[in-house]
Amino acid sequence: MLRQHGLRIVARQVGFRVGELDVVARDGPTLVFVEVRSRARRGLAAASVDRTKRRRLRLAAQQYLQVHFGDRWPPCRFDVVIAEADRIEWLRAAFGAEEETR
Repeated sequence: MLRQHGLRIVARQVGFRVGELDVVARDGPTLVFVEVRSRARRGLAAASVDRTKRRRLRLAAQQYLQVHFGDRWPPCRFDVVIAEADRIEWLRAAFGAEEETR
């Protein structure tokens, strides 16, 4: 699905102590960290990317960027791909790189 929309997969299942990045891809100059979630019942996959999960993804992404880019990070975004029952939904820029205040 991601490739069909022009993204180039750079890495899959990159693990760090703080968490794992399911997919790292390039969308032009932008580095995209993709969380893939699936659930049998509608609505549960999206809800599972909660504040704690987003924090772990941010920390893993920071470690990935530090290892691969040092101090010169490219533009980045966080996407979520949800596979539920009979549908797949791609949420581009599902959340930001900064921690939410609420």
